[in-house]
Amino acid sequence: MLKQPGRKAPRSHFLPKAPGTGRHRQLAIAHDQFVIRGGGERLVKLLAKTLPGDIFTGSTHADSFPLHELPGRIFDLKAHSALPGLKTFQLARAFRHRTRALGDYHTVLYSGVAAPLGIDNHRCGRNVFYCHTPPRFVYDKKAHYLSQLNPASALALRALNQWFRPQYEKAVERMDLIIANSRNIQQRIRQHLQRDSVVVYPPCETRHFAHASSNTANQGDYYLSTARLDPLKRIDVIIRAFKRLPEKKLLVASGGSELEKLKKLAAGAPNIRFTNWLDEDRYRQLLGECLATIYLPRDEDFGMSPVESMAAGKPVFCSDHGGLRETVIDGETGFYVDESRLGDSLVETLQQHGPDKLRSMRPACQHRAEQFDSQIFLQRMTELLA
Repeated sequence: MLKQPGRKAPRSHFLPKAPGTGRHRQLAIAHDQFVIRGGGERLVKLLAKTLPGDIFTGSTHADSFPLHELPGRIFDLKAHSALPGLKTFQLARAFRHRTRALGDYHTVLYSGVAAPLGIDNHRCGRNVFYCHTPPRFVYDKKAHYLSQLNPASALALRALNQWFRPQYEKAVERMDLIIANSRNIQQRIRQHLQRDSVVVYPPCETRHFAHASSNTANQGDYYLSTARLDPLKRIDVIIRAFKRLPEKKLLVASGGSELEKLKKLAAGAPNIRFTNWLDEDRYRQLLGECLATIYLPRDEDFGMSPVESMAAGKPVFCSDHGGLRETVIDGETGFYVDESRLGDSLVETLQQHGPDKLRSMRPACQHRAEQFDSQIFLQRMTELLA
């Protein structure tokens, strides 16, 4: 049953005391939203299940992971909005004003952009921030987001930044420990927030991914794109490359805001197909049967999709910067695509490495993915939260 911390109720009824803790609860995890099945949501779900802990979240949605099976309580702040700017405003206000129950916990782990603002309600105890990235609309991608908006919307975003940034920076300043999801994000935290951090890579449950049977009948002849259909993921570059390579098949196995636009771009290319979002079983099947995956985001924070690809024994054609340089090893578990000539470089790299070469990379890929296994993540997080 979902509960909302804003309800007026006796605290002893609201959060019953856990035996032996000296407090009502040991661990709370505050995460922005559960509206998609993203890496942040998967990470929080794994922590809440294993440690365990209660979850405070701005909103939940059926398209995200089911939370009712977790051992702890779920507190839904009911701060949902489909409009990006309004969403951040509502989430920030919700975590500041509807999370008084955080005071009943020994430790609070914050995950996301707005969730750290809940720190005002947890003044006695330990505050830990797992930072996926400092909000990009505030810092390094501010100009990009403004360029996508009409004048009125751009003015609203500037006003949001002016209101949100000082609150966010004050919250981060008060954290007892900051955990970065990669060295890439560790550098951003130091640059934008002047804080040191420790790196703990996000978890990949490698046992859930498998290469297709050695029987060639179970191995596909297609390449797979799994990134969200968003401008910063640059799926358009991949589609244009495969339009130049009609003998190679591309399966775009995701959804997002650019779905219709990208379908129009791929029109007339029978070698390119779209699936929209898939359930996890079908996603893993396609991953296990493909030749390789392609992942070309602009300055990716970390990038869980390439790790999942390697866990399935599949090499990755990827961007040569950001968090991907920490996961994919060029020439061993994938191939870097030259950023300065992205489309041409992707075409050339695909032409240079045929199916036999890609299949031979399976052992190296799976060995590399094991370095990011969920058990390593959980061991390190348990140590840091102890």
